[in-house]
Amino acid sequence: MPDSLLEVQDLGIRFGGLHAVRDVTASLPAGQITAIIGPNGAGKSTFFNLISGFYQPTSGRIRFAGEDITRLKTHEVVSRGIARTFQTTTIYKELTVLEGVMIGHRVRTRAGLFDALLRTGRERRDQAESHAGAMRALERVGLAAQAHLPAGALTQEGQKRVGIAMALASDPRLLLLDEPAAGMNPEETVNLMALIRELVAGGLTVALVEHKMSLVMGLADGIVVLHHGQKIAQGTPQQVSRDPAVVEAYLGSHAHGGQMGQAEPGQHGGEASHA
Repeated sequence: MPDSLLEVQDLGIRFGGLHAVRDVTASLPAGQITAIIGPNGAGKSTFFNLISGFYQPTSGRIRFAGEDITRLKTHEVVSRGIARTFQTTTIYKELTVLEGVMIGHRVRTRAGLFDALLRTGRERRDQAESHAGAMRALERVGLAAQAHLPAGALTQEGQKRVGIAMALASDPRLLLLDEPAAGMNPEETVNLMALIRELVAGGLTVALVEHKMSLVMGLADGIVVLHHGQKIAQGTPQQVSRDPAVVEAYLGSHAHGGQMGQAEPGQHGGEASHA
């Protein structure tokens, strides 16, 4: 059994009187793919926001690689080795693919505004490091040949890969993917699954929030199930799919016959506010 790279203990956050995440205890094994699933509004994206430092928990602890990171700010979490993508493809479409990914690398560099204005030696070194780091990330996602194209000219799959490359440019140990397959067709989804497997085979640990259950069941080594902000199950895909509490949670949320994790007609698969 792999060691846990990240552990959360009794993790929770309140927004006013609402518990968006409550008393969640779970671990993410190193070198594996863990899926975070649950009905809409279950707290999945909020869980990611807590891990990545976007939100500060109101209770509980987060440990990464043995270090308590509960109170760290987002840039400090990134510097420890955690990077994430978002539900929407957050890329700079007017920039070239390379320029956008270089932004992801700059969080690792040391030059400040003074260096940038005066073009100091440190700024030039950091620029060269960012260029090299961005190209390495683009190689990993198969986009090195498209480095000088405008990011907005790429297909939906290509833009998703740019988003992943931006996260990889910070050289993470843990990659958090928030609905990576949203808006992608079946062929693109299969390609994305292959990319994620390659990244994990290369030493990365991945956690993903995803509504496409075909992707989850075909890709994840383990699954954590959230419902109303609480963990109701954790195990292998086979164990989770047979868990009565999980089946009940999904059937209750999709009374019109929707499949586990699929949005009902009229929904877009996104989280509710503060979900």
